[in-house]
Amino acid sequence: MSLDVSITRIQPTGVFTSNITHNLGKMAEAAGIYKHLWCPEEIGITKAKQLIQPLKKGLKKLKANPAKFKRYDSPNGWGLYEHFVPFVEEYLRACEEFPDGEITVSR
Repeated sequence: MSLDVSITRIQPTGVFTSNITHNLGKMAEAAGIYKHLWCPEEIGITKAKQLIQPLKKGLKKLKANPAKFKRYDSPNGWGLYEHFVPFVEEYLRACEEFPDGEITVSR
C-alpha cells in the first residue's frame, strides 16, 4: 500500500491578446461595436461568448461598406480600416474558440 498526495492550483491562462489604437474608436462606434471593444464592462460583458454576435454584426457592417468606414481612417496613419477589420476578425475567432474566456480590457 501507498499514499499518493498532490496539490493542484488552477491559474488563469491567457489565450488571446491583441492591441489596437484608440484612433479607431470612431470607426468602432460607427460599426456599433465601440462599447463591446473598449468598455465591455459598461454593458455587462464578461465572457467571450457575449461578444460573438455583436462582433459578427459589426464586422458585417464594416465589410459591407468599406468606403464609409475608411472616412474614419486616422490622417496620421495610426488607425486605419485595413488594420481594424483584421483586428475584429481575429478577436471574433478567439471569442468563438474560447467562448468561456473572461474578457478584460485595459485603456
